[in-house]
Amino acid sequence: MAKKQWNISLILVVVSIFFVALNMRPAVTGIGPLFNVLMSALHVSNTSMSFLTSIPVFCMGLFAPIAVPIQRKLGTKSAIMLLMVILIAANGLRFLQESYFLLVITSFAAGLAIAMIGPILNAYIKRKFPQRFTTVIGIYSFGIGVGATLSAALTVSFYHTFSNNWTSALGMWALLAIVALIIWSWAIPKKQGEDVQELANSEQARNPWTTGRAWSILLYFGLQTSLFFSMMSWLTPLLQDKGMTLEAASMMLTFMSIIQMIGNIAVPILMEKWSSRLVWIVALGCLGVIGFTLLWLSSGTYLWLAVFLIGIVLSGLFPIGLLLPLDEAKNDQEANSWSSMVLAGGFMLSAIIPIMIGVCYDMTGNHTWTYVIFLALMGGIIATTWLLRKK
Repeated sequence: MAKKQWNISLILVVVSIFFVALNMRPAVTGIGPLFNVLMSALHVSNTSMSFLTSIPVFCMGLFAPIAVPIQRKLGTKSAIMLLMVILIAANGLRFLQESYFLLVITSFAAGLAIAMIGPILNAYIKRKFPQRFTTVIGIYSFGIGVGATLSAALTVSFYHTFSNNWTSALGMWALLAIVALIIWSWAIPKKQGEDVQELANSEQARNPWTTGRAWSILLYFGLQTSLFFSMMSWLTPLLQDKGMTLEAASMMLTFMSIIQMIGNIAVPILMEKWSSRLVWIVALGCLGVIGFTLLWLSSGTYLWLAVFLIGIVLSGLFPIGLLLPLDEAKNDQEANSWSSMVLAGGFMLSAIIPIMIGVCYDMTGNHTWTYVIFLALMGGIIATTWLLRKK
């Protein structure tokens, strides 16, 4: 009976992790489907719009190292609850008015919360599920994929439902965060605060900032995250530039997100059988080169094939990025510190690319450089396998 109760409690923990993960992207990726709508309503440039994606991504990197002291002070349960409250406020404030400044402030707040949730959950998963952390990371990344898919699929629908009111379309994501907060506070045992002492008593951990391998993982994570956020921000305007309507472009973004969502859980499961991370990176990298070339040069039905391939690529690269620091971690403290370092540097690096794309478009008036940047990112990702080889 005790064993059955324990299994049920673990299932509830996984469910709560999934619901928290659902909220890791909509505050950022909800901007992409309404990119041109917001740019027109707020009378700002492509570069200014790019900042709305880059600011939270940069914050995800800037504040990730704070996750370790926050978790030590509050414990996992209380820390995540506090961060979810911040995320609720960040989304909810967008209801108030049509303001570019307010979007910047709420993007900053959302990035701060997401920055610390990531490493805390990574370390918690490593500790709570030492034998099956690959599978649970898959469920976690699946939740992130589902959240990104929901934001791609529903933001435009909310926009039309609320009489073309984009503040309501963006603010609605506060409701999803409220649901996650309720489930997390109910499902995670109260004794979870004791993990503060567990962290304090853990064995000596290597400093990732002085470890070359950690920097190699950081570079990989930064490149693949740059690819994800740039695609979520720019796919809709790219397709509109090819003559598609907002609804058709949004549908294709949703299609890519669905493929990515499925892959987020399928790829980690497959990795339990074929575990070589580097082989996966090379295979996905080559597939990505094909996908982005098709996106650049094709039209009509071939665009669906391009988006399908890119969705598969994004779905696999992200969970690999989460797994690499956990593969290296020798204890719970290293799992937290290595994840914090990788997420910190990786997200800060990836904040540059969406802005670069916006600047290039404002300067040239076309998306040629956008496609060149995407292909260069794929080449960089493939090249990181040389750095990631174990000695």
